[in-house]
Amino acid sequence: MHTSSADAGVVVSGLTSALAAGGDLEPLLQRFLVSIVALAGAQAGAVRVLTDDGQYMRLVAQLGLPAQVLSTERLVERHCGMCGVAADTDGLGWVDDVRSCAKHNADAYFGLQCQRVLAISLPHGDDVLGIYNLFFETDAELSPETQTILRLIGQLLGLALHNARIERERLRMTVMRERQEMVNEVHDAIAQTLAYVKMRLPLLNDAMLAHDDPRSLKYFSDVKKAVGEVHNNLREVMTYFRTRMDPLGLLHALQGIADGFFDRTGIALEIRNSAQNLNLSDEQEVQVFHIVQEALANIAKHSMAKHAVLAIEKTHEQLEFLIEDDGLGLAARPVPGAIPGTVHLGLDIMQGRAQRLGGSVEVAMNEGGGTRVRLVIPAASMQGLAA
Repeated sequence: MHTSSADAGVVVSGLTSALAAGGDLEPLLQRFLVSIVALAGAQAGAVRVLTDDGQYMRLVAQLGLPAQVLSTERLVERHCGMCGVAADTDGLGWVDDVRSCAKHNADAYFGLQCQRVLAISLPHGDDVLGIYNLFFETDAELSPETQTILRLIGQLLGLALHNARIERERLRMTVMRERQEMVNEVHDAIAQTLAYVKMRLPLLNDAMLAHDDPRSLKYFSDVKKAVGEVHNNLREVMTYFRTRMDPLGLLHALQGIADGFFDRTGIALEIRNSAQNLNLSDEQEVQVFHIVQEALANIAKHSMAKHAVLAIEKTHEQLEFLIEDDGLGLAARPVPGAIPGTVHLGLDIMQGRAQRLGGSVEVAMNEGGGTRVRLVIPAASMQGLAA
């Protein structure tokens, strides 16, 4: 069979573009089987991928195979016939005696409707990640040019499978990292307060048994405040992990906070931004957002301020976020009713997030009163260096 170079070029070009665009691989394979089967003049086609243990080949896409064949071909042993040879070595091979395929099937597809099968490897580097099959109803012959094109398609699909595996591993590591991060956040925000509650409960119990009402009321009040603090911290952690960055970016998200800050807190918040392009990745923007959010939450809870400023400045050396208020300042903290040991938890969480950014957070008193939180991200930790 002779395939025109124009048709082959269209298939290869389309497949290359689609793979570069990304997306779910299995629907893409299913879609391009139509072009591949037509290119080879085949009756049907199938793509098989090696399982993670390397012992079997799993059917991930097919076109034109009868239902009876599908039920037995969804999972076959790796070393089955010519398909097994193609899975072991990078190559292209014909199955001339289709009786080896027929042993899996009760119907008469192989030997009657299908006379010949072609197995083509899906390689990447020194590994073969799967194969694809073309099924012919006659003793078809393919030109060397067509076989070369089919090998090239196999290489492209092998690259796609390799990239898909990398993406799955990346997603797996991301999920594991986020789970660990959530554990750390919950521990940092809640564990110390719960330890305080645990110490207070025996004192409350002793006071109640002694019918010491003043002490009982004091310890009950301590526990009640601590439980409220745990509840608030847990809500903040859950909000952090549920929050998605504003699709318009960090600056738009911060402006959104500023727009409603006075109504929520009675504190006027002003944003002064001299940086036109932050050059932060999406993940970095999320971390910065939550650091600033935590700093502003502390102002709202503890500062008794009337005015706050968020200043953003950028140089060739660094990006700086400065949050200042005109409130009571650090010397006046902890505020009345605060749970001992919890005041610095939010600052510790901010420091942890800053470290993940490759930066640092400093908290200090302002000379004229109030508190200053300074987040600095070195240029080396950002996507770009232009100011």
